[in-house]
Amino acid sequence: MLLNNQSTVSEFLLLGLPIQPEEQGMYCALFLAMYLTTVLGNLLIILLIRLDSRLHTPMYFFLSHLALTDISFSSVTAPKMLMNMLTQTQSISYAGCISQAYFFLMLGALDSFLLTSMAYDRYVAICHPLHYTTMMRQSLCFLLVVVSWVLSSAIALVHTLLLAQLSFLRGNTLHHFFCDLSALLKLSSSDTTINKLVILTVGVVAITLPFMCILVSYGHIGVSVLRGPSIEGICKALSTCGSHLSVVSLYYGAIIGLYFVPSSDSSTDKDVVVSVLYTVVTPMLNPFIYSLRNRDMKGALGNILRRAAFSG
Repeated sequence: MLLNNQSTVSEFLLLGLPIQPEEQGMYCALFLAMYLTTVLGNLLIILLIRLDSRLHTPMYFFLSHLALTDISFSSVTAPKMLMNMLTQTQSISYAGCISQAYFFLMLGALDSFLLTSMAYDRYVAICHPLHYTTMMRQSLCFLLVVVSWVLSSAIALVHTLLLAQLSFLRGNTLHHFFCDLSALLKLSSSDTTINKLVILTVGVVAITLPFMCILVSYGHIGVSVLRGPSIEGICKALSTCGSHLSVVSLYYGAIIGLYFVPSSDSSTDKDVVVSVLYTVVTPMLNPFIYSLRNRDMKGALGNILRRAAFSG
């Protein structure tokens, strides 16, 4: 289990989901269907935005990057989980585990930053409609996305470098279906004080501050909407922001339930189940939310289907 003379392990064992062995096949089929739905649904969003010129706006520019991030985020954990369920194996190499932790942290933070950029876009569209084109210019949109990628990569790199310094002499068994950072810290035999301090500090930058920015944006939106007595204006604002609010609620709701609600050692199974919601279910639901609640997306899909019917 030890790698040369280093105080680390050559592989970890992932215990997976808390389900009975006889139910593995059924759950494997279910999660495979959910993963394929995530990939195909988000690819459809990207395709529609690319093909329909009416969707070449800042909001859909951010949405296309969010869809790509959701595909990647789900792909970090789901394929390995499905492979382990199919082959009845539990192992993941040390390098593979560290890499999985890096990409999971990076893409999770990227999701948070992109949702914040989308909230700012909605704030400008509703509170400053006359200045929307000048405030949400193309260069700013590119800058927000680039900064989101750079910050997310830096955050994940800091966590991963600190993680790579830890020793795992207590064992190599993780009570999880992927290499979750908190599970790895619990398993480590090293002093993890610095790691936990960095988690708190970086968590403020990657989760708390973006969430506060989203709340402030929607606070201004709410005030702006309520100032106008028009019911039509309220309905328009709800239709414009409804999809984004639904995704924000799913994303931050899962994070709060997983990382901010105090948990005891006996609630490991609960953490694993909530992680499934966060890593598999939420990315799958995003395309449905934006397709069913968004008239522009439904219109673009209808146009593409009509073109395909006529060309056929």
